[in-house]
Amino acid sequence: MTELVSTRIRTTAAKLGLPHLAEALTHYAQRADEAKMGYLDFLDLVLSEELAVREDRRFRTGLRTSKLPHHKTLDDYDFSFQPDLDPRKVKDLATLAFVEARANAALLGPPGVGKTHIAVALAVAACRAGYSVYFTSLDDMVSNLKAAEAAGRLSSKLGTYLRPGVLVIDEVGYEILERGEANLVFQVISKRYEKGSIILTSNKSFGEWGQVFADEVLATAILDRLLHHCDVISINGPSYRLKNRLRNIEQATEVA
Repeated sequence: MTELVSTRIRTTAAKLGLPHLAEALTHYAQRADEAKMGYLDFLDLVLSEELAVREDRRFRTGLRTSKLPHHKTLDDYDFSFQPDLDPRKVKDLATLAFVEARANAALLGPPGVGKTHIAVALAVAACRAGYSVYFTSLDDMVSNLKAAEAAGRLSSKLGTYLRPGVLVIDEVGYEILERGEANLVFQVISKRYEKGSIILTSNKSFGEWGQVFADEVLATAILDRLLHHCDVISINGPSYRLKNRLRNIEQATEVA
């Protein structure tokens, strides 16, 4: 390949928005020469590599904008510590069939059992699959919507929670809401109904949501839309945080 041709290819690649091809052209040419590739094989190589780089860039950008607290996957989750939790149910969710169907997933259980970990892992998988993702605690979402409502910007702020393909709502039930706050939550759930998926975690059973949302009728309306298409997983095992705390205490005792 002459210098003139390689320069022209790099310039054309840059204009077409293919920066990786422009950077890696010499490397591709060497691989093609060593493998004695035909024209179609070489074209397949270049396009496949460019797509992989573009997908990785999109994935990383999606993670940055998702507001996820961490990027743990299911590989990091210790299912052996929760023997009553069927790993197959969680791994079925990880296929993202529920996201494709614009359905929901709910993870219920006491604090520390790994609900948020699983929710984040599912969100990371969704992000990798090309879905837009946004993470929020229920308290933060309500606070932001209340502030927007007071400033006359509620419709605009609702878009933050309505646009993503997957909305993760963490820690439902940790704070008791006032009726006006519960109504804001209802607006999000109602407007997302059959339009986008929700993954939520809660330390309360659904029977206790009337107390959480300060109104049995409103809680029923929220649950009606949320649970119509929803996979529910209950985790009732021991706390991971307590497990780690006890381990640290034991190690400190051994050292002492």
